[in-house]
Amino acid sequence: MKGRYLFTSESVGNGHPDKVCDQISDAVLDAVFKDDPHGRVACETFCSTGLVIVGGEITTTTYVDVHKLVRQVLLDIGYNHPKYGFDANTCSILNAINKQSPDISQGVDAGGAGDQGIMFGYASNETPEMMPLAITLAHHLVKRIEVVRKSGILKYLGPDCKSQVTIEYEDDKPIRVDAVVLACQHTEEILDKTGKRITQKAKQEIIKTIAHPIVGKLIDKQTKFYVNETGKFVVGGPQSDTGVTGRKIIVDTYGGVVPHGGGAFSGKDPTKVDRSAAYMARYICKNIVAAGLAHRCMLQLGYAIGFPQPVSLMVDTYGTGKISEQYLVQLVRKHFDLSPRGIIKTLDLRRPIYLKTASYGHFGRFGFPWEKTDKVSALKKDA
Repeated sequence: MKGRYLFTSESVGNGHPDKVCDQISDAVLDAVFKDDPHGRVACETFCSTGLVIVGGEITTTTYVDVHKLVRQVLLDIGYNHPKYGFDANTCSILNAINKQSPDISQGVDAGGAGDQGIMFGYASNETPEMMPLAITLAHHLVKRIEVVRKSGILKYLGPDCKSQVTIEYEDDKPIRVDAVVLACQHTEEILDKTGKRITQKAKQEIIKTIAHPIVGKLIDKQTKFYVNETGKFVVGGPQSDTGVTGRKIIVDTYGGVVPHGGGAFSGKDPTKVDRSAAYMARYICKNIVAAGLAHRCMLQLGYAIGFPQPVSLMVDTYGTGKISEQYLVQLVRKHFDLSPRGIIKTLDLRRPIYLKTASYGHFGRFGFPWEKTDKVSALKKDA
């Protein structure tokens, strides 16, 4: 896009109710894969005041102590005291898990996709992570809140939080941070005399301790900061809002820069192409950009349930490609196995790696197999 414009992305911390559910669902998946790499998992979690419900369809040869697992995830997040409105030690837990439908299983057993759907991948050279800057900074902010909270730097912070970052672009290049929004759960000790708002001192402390270390170089005199703009955020977590697995799909992906296929990730084993094909699409796009074949790249895949190959494949480089998009499609088909079995093998997805994905985005974080750029040489050679 030519000229100047603003773009905004948001993130949520690991204590946000929806992210609590994502982490529990992925912890169940990891627990199955630890002993049974071929287990089938489609796990959904719901949480509300004092209650966690874990449901879905799971077929496995191992045993998962769901109650123990849920309490451990909640304790690791920081819900360890009634003052946060939700306590891992006293909350009720309901296990409502069933087996996977045999009608789905017979198609997956034959190597087909576990569902129909469309999946998108994206990469750009905008940041070292090859991600959009707004979502990258938003993730770093909520991660910084967790670090500050757990290390005791700001002892009044609670587990629930959200962030939002607005970037000003000029001719598609980020030039500054226009606005930062932070919502941080806290105890009552930082409220002013009215009891309705946090003090200005606390606001400035949050900005200085959390925002500046993350976005400092992009801040100028016109940058605006919004901290707990309702006044206070004492009641947070599942006490203030219900959580459900898979509701933060834009937070999980690219912050709204590109479309999302609609399928969530957490709690699903890699036979579900909602998850595995989205990971593969990211892997492909990142290698295309890393190879210098485009500055930006989006890829869409379409699958039919039970069928082993994608029914469609589309590449869009937004006019930044060094070769045609039609030829990029040929390169993708040549160098990447897009069948569910091929994706699982290429990315080594039958491992307990999923709990780590459930907070701070599934993409742009080094260490995950879909973030490798090991196809660069082959793509360059053929291009």
